[in-house]
Amino acid sequence: MDIQPIFRCSVGIDVHLALICVCIIVADPGMEPTVYRREFGGFKRDRHAMAEWIAGFKPDIVVMESTGIYWKSPYAALEKAGIRATVVNAQHVKKVPGRKTDTGDAEWLAMLARAGLLRGSFIPPEELRTLRQVGRHHQKLTAMRAMEKNRLIKVLSDAGIRITAVVSDAHGVAASAIIDCLLDGGTPEQALAHAGRLHAKPEVLLASLQGELSADHVLVAKTIRNHIGFMNIQLADLESHLLDALQPHEAALQLLMTLPGVDRLSAAKLVVEIGLDMAAFGTSGRLCKWAGVCPGNDESAGKRKRGDTAPGNRYVRTVLCEIAWGAVRTTSQFKGRFQNLVSRRGTKKAIIAIGHQLLRIVFVLLSRKVPYKDSTVDYDALVVKRNAPRWIRQLKKFGYLPQAA
Repeated sequence: MDIQPIFRCSVGIDVHLALICVCIIVADPGMEPTVYRREFGGFKRDRHAMAEWIAGFKPDIVVMESTGIYWKSPYAALEKAGIRATVVNAQHVKKVPGRKTDTGDAEWLAMLARAGLLRGSFIPPEELRTLRQVGRHHQKLTAMRAMEKNRLIKVLSDAGIRITAVVSDAHGVAASAIIDCLLDGGTPEQALAHAGRLHAKPEVLLASLQGELSADHVLVAKTIRNHIGFMNIQLADLESHLLDALQPHEAALQLLMTLPGVDRLSAAKLVVEIGLDMAAFGTSGRLCKWAGVCPGNDESAGKRKRGDTAPGNRYVRTVLCEIAWGAVRTTSQFKGRFQNLVSRRGTKKAIIAIGHQLLRIVFVLLSRKVPYKDSTVDYDALVVKRNAPRWIRQLKKFGYLPQAA
C-alpha cells in the first residue's frame, strides 16, 4: 500500500555543522508532486536565506533532524520567519539501507512529513529555551566544583592530613576554616582554634591535622581553593540570573515548591527544562518517558522481563534525583516508599522510582494549577496545632471562653 499524503506542501531539513540540506515536496490537487532540492551553508546569512526560501512556498509542515545541537540556529531562523518547525528523532526516520545521502535524508523526511507519519520532539518556548543554557551550565559547574573539592581533599591526604577521618563534612564552615589556616601557614594547634562545634575530640582532631605539608602541596591546594571560591561566585551569578528571569512564572515556582524536597532553584531548573504547558506531552507517562525515569518495555511470549530506563533528558533526571534525596528525608509518603523499595531494589533504583513518582506529581500540579497535598499528612491537624493557642487567646479575650482563675 502506498503512503497517502495529507499535506499539500511538506519540507524536510537535514542539518549538519556547515551544511543544511532542504527538500520541498509540493503537490497541488490533481497534479504530480514537484520536488525542490537545495543546499545551504551553516552560517547566519545561509540560515536566513533558507528560511526565506522555505517561507516562499507557504509550507503546511516543516520537519528537521540534526546532528547534535546544530538544529537550534536553523530552528530559530525559521521561527523568526513565522514557521514553527518540528524536530524529529533521527531513530524514527532511519533511511533505507544503501541510499544514505544527506539530500536523500531530507527527501525522506519530506515524504514522511507529507503523509503525517512523524511525531515531533518537545521544544520549549524561546524564553525558556534560552534559559536552559543557564540552568544546564549551573548544573555542570556544580559538578565541577564537587570534583575540585574532592581534589583538595586528595592533596591534603597526600600530605598526610586525615581530616576526613574525623569530620563528616570536610567542606563545612569549621573544617574549611581549619584547612584555610593550615594553607596560610598556621600550625595544627592554631588551626584547632577554628574547630568551633565539631563533635570530634580535640586530641583526635589535632592528630588528624598533623602531616607533612610541602610547598608543592600548599601551592596546588591554594590553587584549588581559589578555583572553588571563583566557581562559588559564578554559581551565585547564574542562580540570580535564572531566578530573576523566571519572575513572571512565580506562581508555577510556588506550586512546585509545595512538593517535599523542592527549593526555588530546583523548581526553576524543572520549569526551564519541561516548560509550563503539559499539553505538549499529553500524559504524565509520556513526560516520564521523555525524561528517562520510567522503566522500559521488554515483553516476549507473554513474559515481562526487566526493562532498563530509556535514555532521556539527563538534566531533568539529575534534578529529580536531587529532589528525591531531599523528599525521602521528610515525613511524607516518599520516605515510606523509599524505605520499602531500597531493601528490595537497591538505593539507586529506589531513588529513580521516587523521581518517577515526583515527575508524575509535577505534571498534575502544572496541569491543574493546584498545590501538592501529601496523602500521609493531616493538614487540618497541622493548622489546628499551629493556630490553636492564638485562637484560644482571642476567645478568652472576647469572652467566649472563661478566663483562667
